[in-house]
Amino acid sequence: MHTPPISHVAVVGGGTIGASWAALFLARGLSVAMFDPAPDACAQTLARIHAAWPALTQAGLVVARASPDQLRFETELEAALDQADFVQENAPEREAFKIDLFSRMDAVLPEHVLIASSSSGLLMSRLQSGCRYPGRCLIGHPFNPPHLIPLVEVVGGERTAPEALARAMDFYRGLGKYPIRLNKEVPGHIANRLQAALWREAVHLVAEDVASVADIDAAVAQGPGLRWALFGPHMTFNLGGGAGGLQHFMDHLLGPMQAWWDDLGHPELTPELQRKLVAGVQSEASGRSLASLATERDQQLGAILALLRSARPGAPTE
Repeated sequence: MHTPPISHVAVVGGGTIGASWAALFLARGLSVAMFDPAPDACAQTLARIHAAWPALTQAGLVVARASPDQLRFETELEAALDQADFVQENAPEREAFKIDLFSRMDAVLPEHVLIASSSSGLLMSRLQSGCRYPGRCLIGHPFNPPHLIPLVEVVGGERTAPEALARAMDFYRGLGKYPIRLNKEVPGHIANRLQAALWREAVHLVAEDVASVADIDAAVAQGPGLRWALFGPHMTFNLGGGAGGLQHFMDHLLGPMQAWWDDLGHPELTPELQRKLVAGVQSEASGRSLASLATERDQQLGAILALLRSARPGAPTE
């Protein structure tokens, strides 16, 4: 079946993730329509897109003649889906709600139009269960903020067609993203499981009063987090093994590593511990608002991405 090129994207569901996706799609020169039924969704979405634009520009992701004001906002789902070549769904993370939403979208979209969910942990096999054409349904999970972080986790359900996964990978790659394809479904996909494991130990260290929230955060941001911007844990330890690589690392450090694994905590997020964590991040913020923290994050991410792109020829730019 002939599939036309993707030039028109429907973003279903605004909020932080949907607006961030819309900003990226607009920056890359695509026609974008958004559906969100909330009364103030249009104004909030446009504000978030405008706030994202400087960092997109800094990261070299804005093509010529792209504008944050080219968004078409719709209050009816069918109007937003009209003429769509691709759908990025960002509705609330409730399985029953998404199953119904996928069924509604599937009922009106031509069979070739891919429907991707930004779900952070639900299984596509469940979400596609009410669709006529489940083969075009898949997970396209970004990492927040989607307009800057390259990662997209592409996951099929039991009835997703391999060609749909390949087309989604090509589409995201063409946007300048770094899509990875999972071989099987697992709750939380990959990146959220990894960060959940790290946060569990970080919470345990707070609960045990090993250090302050700010110092535990600094232990990541000022240490391994910098290396992880370049290589993941396996390649990092491969380098840590010196000339012998990962095998040498395991030969000499597997014992201590196993001992650390055995000592990792299993904290319970009691109300008291929750209050301690909240007080800790408030102290770490030092009076900065969430908006100013997000701006600071995006500016620094934009600078890092621009530097990485300059060192990796061939990455999409203007």
